[in-house]
Amino acid sequence: MRRRVRTAFLFALLVVLLFTFVSVYVARNSITKKHVLNSTSDLRTRSKDPGFPNLAIRDDHEKLGGQLRTRRVSSIGNSVATVAILFPDWEVFVIVSPGAALPTPDSGDEEYKCLFENGAKSPANFSGVLAFPNRTTFKCVLPNSLHSRRPFIQPALIRSSETDASPENKQVSSELIRWTTIAYESFSTENDVVLFVKGINRQLANKPPREFNCVFGDDGEKNAAVRTAVTSSNQEVFRCHHPKLTAAVTSERIKISLEIVPKNTVVPSVAYYTPRRRTLASQEPRSLLCACTMVYNVAKFLREWVMYHSRIGVEKFILYDNGSDDELAMVVEELNHEGFNVTTLFWIWPKTQEAGFSHAALYANQSCTWMMYVDVDEFVFSPTWHRPSSSKLLTSLLPISKRSIGQLQIRCNEFGPSNQTSHPVEGVTQGYTCRRKVHERHKSIVLLDAVDSSLENAIHHFEVKKSFFRSIHVSMEDVVVNHYKYQAWSEFRTKFRRRVSANVVDWKRAVNPTSKDRTPGLGFEPIEPEGWAEKFCEVRDDRLKLLTQDWFGSNTSHGYQMAWQR
Repeated sequence: MRRRVRTAFLFALLVVLLFTFVSVYVARNSITKKHVLNSTSDLRTRSKDPGFPNLAIRDDHEKLGGQLRTRRVSSIGNSVATVAILFPDWEVFVIVSPGAALPTPDSGDEEYKCLFENGAKSPANFSGVLAFPNRTTFKCVLPNSLHSRRPFIQPALIRSSETDASPENKQVSSELIRWTTIAYESFSTENDVVLFVKGINRQLANKPPREFNCVFGDDGEKNAAVRTAVTSSNQEVFRCHHPKLTAAVTSERIKISLEIVPKNTVVPSVAYYTPRRRTLASQEPRSLLCACTMVYNVAKFLREWVMYHSRIGVEKFILYDNGSDDELAMVVEELNHEGFNVTTLFWIWPKTQEAGFSHAALYANQSCTWMMYVDVDEFVFSPTWHRPSSSKLLTSLLPISKRSIGQLQIRCNEFGPSNQTSHPVEGVTQGYTCRRKVHERHKSIVLLDAVDSSLENAIHHFEVKKSFFRSIHVSMEDVVVNHYKYQAWSEFRTKFRRRVSANVVDWKRAVNPTSKDRTPGLGFEPIEPEGWAEKFCEVRDDRLKLLTQDWFGSNTSHGYQMAWQR
């Protein structure tokens, strides 16, 4: 009898202990998920807590001249004033606050590090300069020792020469801003303000404009916040009215963010508002045709792409640099010195290709009439072109006399590795000459004045103002895009870096295996498939190779070379 009682007691005790363990685990897991998601409901709850770190403009509920006051937006470290964002892949993007005393990387040998809450450090590498206001930026990596810790705390940016730096005297108490929900850029037109915000609208699910306000306010303590209604909400683009600034809000550096009205929440922001319109500055006449693309480490390809498209009629090139760390800046400088017109914008924001192209439609509107949206591995070509070349070959295809046509959609031929095992030094047009039979997708040349005010686009084509314009598909007999998509494996494997489109799943994620963005037969890791060099070869097509040899090839003291090799 005693043995039965003892057994029952031990069993009951074991059940209680097991229940306690499971309860603690679930509670900890739910807390962790709350911080990781960084949802707008989480932001709303925190924003009402007076002790919550200032990750966004936050109402004081204290009236000043009929307007609500605001708090500081950026976090300030003891060494260098910064605000930091946690990007994917544990990258920490550090933005030096406007006006902070910081030498540029070219002005001396000073190096920087990120100092984290547990005393861990990681090198802070110069990333670029945000255009307005001019803000130096760095990237560092969140140490492995902090990956499982919640919440993520902002690092301090310290000089490497500081040997006595410690978390106690350098620590920033605010949380890292999560890239999942953030206002990151703004652009002012003559009539309104365009704000770019991550994480609010989802693909095919745009929230109505009435649910939002734009919030304008300097990050000083004494200035008032001003709100204006949002008039358009589409993808990551929100348009709103210019504010009527009070005498107190006249700073050159005015923070702007997005208020989610039903949730009484203001989204974290690193964006600034300027009353002046910022466009592609140019004293030249408006160009008939420009080209725009988003780039990452394309220095070795850029000369060929620019020289070719310049020959057929493209007058200006606008590159949205997504954080390149190769020799892109040097190549761009060389091209400009040689007489080409190439502009680079630092656009570091992950997975924002659609937003970047929307920005370009505004930024270049006064300088470009038509804009061609193609990537650096894509070359527009017509089978009807022959020698000699002409700078009007491409522009002659534009429907200038047909005022109702606002966009040309050009189909693509996708080329395979063509037995190449490394990047062909003579150029992609020379090295890749075998393609698939079936064409996939299309790219566009759009009349910027025809772009719909929503700025909605699907990477390489836009919605046009349907009351006035229409889009047409161009026959492949007239013009086609040679897309050198499946290159030698050493080049192609770089596509496993996160994809730039907001609506495309990164290839390392085991999701959407049948997506057209993915490569047939490729897995979820950058491992070369067997027989890669012979894949996607169904049609031999050397038409553009022969044409560019006529236009750009010549015998030199180093042998036969293409112009972009010299």
